[in-house]
Amino acid sequence: MATESTAAPTAAPKAAPRPPHPGSAAAVFGAFLRLGLTSFGGPIAHLGYYRAEFVERRRWLTEQAYADIVAVCSFLPGPTSSQIGMAIGLSQAGLPGLLAAWCGFTLPSAAALVAFAYGVEALAGMGGAGLDAGWLHGLKIAAVAIVAQAVWGMARTLAPDRPRLTVAVGAALLVLAAPAAWGQVAAIALGGLIGWRVLKVEAKGPGSPLPLRVSRTAAIACLGAFFGLLAGLPLLRGVIPPTAPAAQALALVDSFYRSGALVFGGGHVVLPLLRAEVIDPGWIGNDLFLAGYGAAQAVPGPLFTFAAYLGASLTPEPHGVAGALLCLVAIFLPSFFLVLGVLPFWEFLRQRSGVQSALAGVNAAVVGLLLAALYHPVWTGAILRPADFGLGLAAFLALHFWKLPPWGVVLLSAGGGALLALI
Repeated sequence: MATESTAAPTAAPKAAPRPPHPGSAAAVFGAFLRLGLTSFGGPIAHLGYYRAEFVERRRWLTEQAYADIVAVCSFLPGPTSSQIGMAIGLSQAGLPGLLAAWCGFTLPSAAALVAFAYGVEALAGMGGAGLDAGWLHGLKIAAVAIVAQAVWGMARTLAPDRPRLTVAVGAALLVLAAPAAWGQVAAIALGGLIGWRVLKVEAKGPGSPLPLRVSRTAAIACLGAFFGLLAGLPLLRGVIPPTAPAAQALALVDSFYRSGALVFGGGHVVLPLLRAEVIDPGWIGNDLFLAGYGAAQAVPGPLFTFAAYLGASLTPEPHGVAGALLCLVAIFLPSFFLVLGVLPFWEFLRQRSGVQSALAGVNAAVVGLLLAALYHPVWTGAILRPADFGLGLAAFLALHFWKLPPWGVVLLSAGGGALLALI
């Protein structure tokens, strides 16, 4: 007869915590935080970082889905690279993913610029000369390799035949001839028109939508909020007396929201708008403004985080950390509304055959925009002598053929630039 065991039952081992996975806000935040710490080179280079991270490495998006997001965000006012990041986060984890992507990508550079704002008096004697160091020039050379890889990869997928390659080259020529924001918008619009009339692309079935997780009702509400604040904030600012406690905070929100809502062409274009908004009323001096502009070129992440520096440096209250947060949120708020409001309708339209043909032309034009940006300002701002070309060639080899991660290429290029400065 079998006897019952008197041994104490063994406790079941504790289940290990599940790691973050695509579809969680934690995974999105971690991925974008790493990019926010290492994405030097400006908004065009950010497209290369995104493609390497989310299309090639993590495979969260297909090449086509990524190109669709780039295409629609290129039409929107505001910081294109940040909006693309928001859309990627939205596609992975809904609204929490959008917020996680923005926070991860934005906070490192914003924190660095706020810290610089607090120490700007001590650094003012440098006159910005410290920003011409060799390591910084190496970061510019790294951007050449990153953008070149993006052009190479996207051209093979999005401009594989003669008609689309012709559209890409034509878009590049147009942008080089008309480098203002309207030239970029015109190149994309003409690419879409040529695609609609010339290219014949089959519509995608409903089985391949972007998982944006936003209802059309919510999208319409976001578009209403975008236009409502754009029109309503100046009216409200005119009604509230200037001596009211919240008047200065409202003035900041109005100025920075309008700058973020009306700028086309990326982060550099917003600087003249911000200069008029903060210098003309005497909120900040021109020297402080220029010092912050120089520092913004030396940090990774979006150039729109320059707003955090301005908010921290303002003379009237709120300033400091509170002013930085207020201005940072205000300048990015239009992008939140536009991404949430436009992308759901874009998904509906992209499943129509005519829109697919136009989108093929738009995608080819986006390749042309990247090609033009590879020359100017990326190449012309970085490759100044044969040694620079050699370092850029080595960075491209390490990135594209040896598959070194972008942050590794950035570090090696910075070190190489510092060495070249000693020669």
